[in-house]
Amino acid sequence: MIDPPIWTDDQLESARSKAIAAFSKERLEEPLEDYLEAFDEYQGHIEVVLETTVDLTELDTTALDVLGDPRLLEAFRYLAGPPISEDDLKVLADASSLARSTLEGKPELVQRLIGVVRQVLDRRRFAWVVERREPTEAERNAAVLASAALMAASRAQTRRRTLGKDQQEEMVKAALRELGFMEVPSRTIKTISHAPSPGQFCGESVLGNRKGDIIVRLWDDRVMPIECKVSNSSTNSVKRLNNDAAVKATSWKTDFGLRQVVPSAVLSGVYKLHNLRDAQERGLALFWAHDLTPLTEWITRTKP
Repeated sequence: MIDPPIWTDDQLESARSKAIAAFSKERLEEPLEDYLEAFDEYQGHIEVVLETTVDLTELDTTALDVLGDPRLLEAFRYLAGPPISEDDLKVLADASSLARSTLEGKPELVQRLIGVVRQVLDRRRFAWVVERREPTEAERNAAVLASAALMAASRAQTRRRTLGKDQQEEMVKAALRELGFMEVPSRTIKTISHAPSPGQFCGESVLGNRKGDIIVRLWDDRVMPIECKVSNSSTNSVKRLNNDAAVKATSWKTDFGLRQVVPSAVLSGVYKLHNLRDAQERGLALFWAHDLTPLTEWITRTKP
């Protein structure tokens, strides 16, 4: 059986530099319109929240009108400093659901949700609430703009991660199809026999005890889980690569055996050289989204 390529430090550094250049080009060409559209949308949501609650002074009597609307609920979460995720809000308020139908039947839950946000309200943006007075027009406008900027930035970052990962996965799938591989339904793979057949692959599936983004059955019968990783900073790369993909590689090799699986990752974005080296030493085969030729050439070589 043919082992996947192991790159030297010079080769990793060269590929890393090209990935950073591609990442920079993509960011600079990213349309500003997407952010501005999100900003305008969220500005409107924040304004509605303030109007409905009379600048947050009548939350007790108007909260259901805000919490019962998913768009305004999101804006409500961003009143906190820093903003609270929906999952965190559920935990902090001991809520199993934030659906309007649930809230209408549980007024005590509505009060708990109000209490949570009041406790962590951003005192810089909404100083008038803490000081128990009416806001000035300048304060109100500043709070709306700051909140809209927070929400728009968060959406842009989420969109970057989601689109980047989705695009990367589709690139890999397209390359596999060009090699003659067929996509089959996702599945739970507890043993090698549950994996796709040679010449097939599936999307996100549970392999052993961990999810893999793409599961490929190589021509030589080995299973190749491919993790698609996009990192927007060298600090973030530790989480994406070393604390996730490399950990999965170790787990899969333990579960299925060194000769049965070929854990791999297709990378784009910003990574540190020593993190790449560490991941490779832990048994993760590395490939790059900006140049999938080494991946496709190696897969082709597994064909008898």
